[in-house]
Amino acid sequence: MEKKVFVQEVKRIRKKIEQEFPGDPALQEVHIARKIISKEAEIEGMSLGKYIRFLELKREKLEKQSS
Repeated sequence: MEKKVFVQEVKRIRKKIEQEFPGDPALQEVHIARKIISKEAEIEGMSLGKYIRFLELKREKLEKQSS
């Protein structure tokens, strides 16, 4: 899968989330992932829900091709 969010953006997101949820690494990871996916959806010009469905369809297509 190609990278759509730059490393600097991920670092900025991580720093912000670590400040919002100090002392809870699991919650931080969930929110970091959500923010990155939201940013990818924005780059693709899709809503978050539409982008998640797009990723699911893409995954299903790849699974069918590999079986």
